[in-house]
Amino acid sequence: MIIVVQHEDCFVAYPIGLKGTVVGQGATHDEALADVNSAIRFHIETFGAEAFGENFPGVETFLAEGVDPT
Repeated sequence: MIIVVQHEDCFVAYPIGLKGTVVGQGATHDEALADVNSAIRFHIETFGAEAFGENFPGVETFLAEGVDPT
């Protein structure tokens, strides 16, 4: 799951369930999602299975594109 928060001047996105800090940012919802997807891929490539928390809810993990809710 990826949470996207709209701030006054940008959007910030972060995943739930990964160890460490992984965050993406962008001027739009789509830019923030693209940035956090890139960060997630790098995090998993770097740390492998260690990237996932002990209580990670998924058996398999997939990156999905989000949709701007507005």
